[in-house]
Amino acid sequence: MLVSDRMMIDEVLKANEEFVANCEGECLGHLPQKKLVILTCMDTRLTCFLPQALGIGRGDVKLIRNAGNTIVGEDAIRSIAAAIYSLGCEEVMVIGHTDCGMAHADSDKIKANMIAKGISEEEINKVDLVEWIGAISGEESNVIETVEKIKNHPLITDEVPIHGLILDLTSGKLDVLVDGRE
Repeated sequence: MLVSDRMMIDEVLKANEEFVANCEGECLGHLPQKKLVILTCMDTRLTCFLPQALGIGRGDVKLIRNAGNTIVGEDAIRSIAAAIYSLGCEEVMVIGHTDCGMAHADSDKIKANMIAKGISEEEINKVDLVEWIGAISGEESNVIETVEKIKNHPLITDEVPIHGLILDLTSGKLDVLVDGRE
């Protein structure tokens, strides 16, 4: 385990103390006010930028983030289904972004880093690393493919519009790639 004199947890806990001291507190329900679920990327540049670009705030949407805003296995679909059937969401948006790191994911480099951190080659070879990590061929094509995977999943109803958008990380402009109303 990597240990430094000062770990991020210390900084986070200090920031939380300051936050709590100044927080007026607001009790919100768990249902999204805008009845929307968004699948987007875990990219750090989206953290505050995406909500501002979309005009959403705390309590407005269910936000699912993963590497490359893609469907690998069932976990993202499970979360989308929970948002629809348990939490009242009536629309889904898949939002990709320009300059996505998953479009440049190098499976050889990932494998080398895993081995350097003690993961055995035997364990790594048990998975298709490119598929498992969720490497994508392109940002726009990935959004379109992800929308299709959601729309074609047997547990997702045709009644819920599934939209696909791409966000420019410099300007914040959204472009619609798939209009779920059509």
